[in-house]
Amino acid sequence: MNREEVTAYVNQYCVLRDVQFASFEKYARKYNLTAKELFVLDLIWFAPNGCLQWEICERLSATKQTISAIIKKFLKKGYISLTESKTDRRNKIIRLTNEGIEYTKKIIPPAAEAEVDAMAEMTEDDIAELIRLTTMFSNHMKEKFNEIKEV
Repeated sequence: MNREEVTAYVNQYCVLRDVQFASFEKYARKYNLTAKELFVLDLIWFAPNGCLQWEICERLSATKQTISAIIKKFLKKGYISLTESKTDRRNKIIRLTNEGIEYTKKIIPPAAEAEVDAMAEMTEDDIAELIRLTTMFSNHMKEKFNEIKEV
């Protein structure tokens, strides 16, 4: 396949990726959130024992500053609490407060259900193929972007 054909496929894939991200962004805006804030709430919601800021940064490929700003916003609203980690006092465990649980349960479970419902529309073989191909493409993307030399 020549580069022109591959470029056309890349463009098709980018449109599909943008549709997915736009769905999250549009949903987040209903609750005056950004997609990144929605994703942070999602990670905290599905971490019943709490999570650490660096874990969120790593999972979302976000800077410490970006996640710190989101954490401060949720802390100010009373949605989360920070407690010192017993193993490393520099790390704070992020958990939802009761108020945060009440707020988040209206947002995250319906979004998670929508994702599951969307995937449930596919056959098991199609799901496995989607995961296999997305993993392969994501790994190649990561590798190729890491190879780019800074100018």
